[in-house]
Amino acid sequence: MSLLTNVMDHSLDDGYAEAAARRQAAGEGGLPRTLRAKLGLAAGLVLAALVVTVGAAQARIAAPVVAKEREELIDRIDQETEAADKLEDTVDELRGDVSAMQREALRASGGGDQTELVGILSGAVEVHGPGVKLVVNDAKDASSGGGGDPRETSGFSDTGRVRDRDMQRVVNGLWESGAEAVSINGQRLTALSAIRAAGDAILVDNKPLVPPYTVLAVGDGRRLSTRFQNSADGLYLHALQENYGIRTAISAEDDLRLPAAPSVIVRTAQPKTEKGTS
Repeated sequence: MSLLTNVMDHSLDDGYAEAAARRQAAGEGGLPRTLRAKLGLAAGLVLAALVVTVGAAQARIAAPVVAKEREELIDRIDQETEAADKLEDTVDELRGDVSAMQREALRASGGGDQTELVGILSGAVEVHGPGVKLVVNDAKDASSGGGGDPRETSGFSDTGRVRDRDMQRVVNGLWESGAEAVSINGQRLTALSAIRAAGDAILVDNKPLVPPYTVLAVGDGRRLSTRFQNSADGLYLHALQENYGIRTAISAEDDLRLPAAPSVIVRTAQPKTEKGTS
């Protein structure tokens, strides 16, 4: 206790106090007393002020240069962005021209009904006719339940989200049930189309789609609807609806219109020749 009391009563050590008193008595403390010392202090202050002034002046001079360089960089970014947009538009136009030439070549190749059927099945031409309209949507509480990334979970009970593999089964089930042409949200599918997931989005041929997913399938409407609903993929979709709240609606339509695929890869098949036997 005596140590604590001493510390509180004497916050400044006695030795420091004595040293300060000696320096003051010897004239070493406080402001300089001689003319030389005063001139040295004044020179130091003038030098410090000069350094600060020069620094401020340089910063003021450099500010417009930095601002100009920033504006030039922004202009370059805008120009490059505009150029990239133009190139993307050009690519889309060229793809459209190639698709149109492919469809024209398909029509000019002859073959009658067989050629028309090939164009429909390959997705190279627009189609319309009776068929089935199937709408698949997430559960109502999908956005609020589960937490985290719904596509990284192993089950549907905490998500209620439609996934890429669900749409894969839906499309495959429609093909198997007799569909002649299929599209999802206006995106025509072909034999080479891919349905994949990227984060929370479902991609069809690398183009993101948003729910609800409207699937149009051209074919014998009522028969196609019945066969799909009784198939394994139709029962799978019904199980998602019953157990996880996935919303679905299917109806037979008298006239559906499906666009041509944006780009069709032309491939030819060659008959396999058997090697002769000796």
